[in-house]
Amino acid sequence: MKLSTKGRYAVMAMADLAAASGGGPVTLAEIASRQSISLSYLEQLFAKLRRADVVTSVRGPGGGYRLSRQAGEIRISDIIVAVDEPLRATRCSNAKGCLADGRRCVTHDLWDELSRHIFLFLSSVTLEDVTQRRVQGSASGASGRLDRAVSLLMNHEAAE
Repeated sequence: MKLSTKGRYAVMAMADLAAASGGGPVTLAEIASRQSISLSYLEQLFAKLRRADVVTSVRGPGGGYRLSRQAGEIRISDIIVAVDEPLRATRCSNAKGCLADGRRCVTHDLWDELSRHIFLFLSSVTLEDVTQRRVQGSASGASGRLDRAVSLLMNHEAAE
């Protein structure tokens, strides 16, 4: 599975915003320059992020964007979902199935489960984890992330 440019750029821009903000608003032009992302593309992404209440905008001189809450409270999955990035490893585009006659292929459940694990992992990583470089594996302090993902999975299954 490959995450599209939309999702990757949204996470890059949000990590830049979190690292650069220091509490004050940051302009999209600054983020675009530092991350080598088109300003018009960032405007589209940030409109979606604002509607999803992941960022807030500040108008006027000295305006820009800031996080709507602390970086430790914003999950990477929040960002991905906000920009309408599908987290599917299956080739199905609907609930019917991936084959021409509407049936599911023999590997459908495998890819569907992979999608769920990806979502759980991205739900266990916060923007603060990214900016503090705590996503490099257990040797770098990420060992609790797997426990959080398992806990999220158990809570999700219990709610169903």
